[in-house]
Amino acid sequence: MAKKPKKNQQSGGTPATVALTAAGVDFTIHSYDHDPAHPSYGEEAAQAMGVSPDRVFKTLVADVDGTLTVAVVPVAGTLDLKALASAVGGKKAAMADPALAERTTGYVRGGISPLGQRKKLPTVLDATAAGHATICVSAGRRGLEVELSPQDLAELTAATLAPVGRA
Repeated sequence: MAKKPKKNQQSGGTPATVALTAAGVDFTIHSYDHDPAHPSYGEEAAQAMGVSPDRVFKTLVADVDGTLTVAVVPVAGTLDLKALASAVGGKKAAMADPALAERTTGYVRGGISPLGQRKKLPTVLDATAAGHATICVSAGRRGLEVELSPQDLAELTAATLAPVGRA
């Protein structure tokens, strides 16, 4: 059940919402009741918010040549690991160990946000994000999404824009 969106409020006070507030960018919080039985965090978020899955992006952590790297791709697709490695000048990428991703970012799986991470990691935002006025990403907790412009997300995370998602 979706709840009413809140504009520029720290709803829950996650590190992501705190970072957004501190940066002074426009954003909207969307919260919904997370169903632990749902097979996909991202698809659940899109359905709960009534937003097209191509505007809801998931945050994935990969290991590129020994360096943890964040990829932000549409929930409607998958991450192209070879393209991610290429985007950051690496040779080989593999999904990071989930426990390591959680420890490094400070978030739990299904709630990893590209914003406000414990350790700043190289970040790549899928190029399709630029085709939308706003996109949604995790606000740092399962059942909590933040909607913002892809330009603001790229600026705040120092992200590279590259085609790293596959439909």
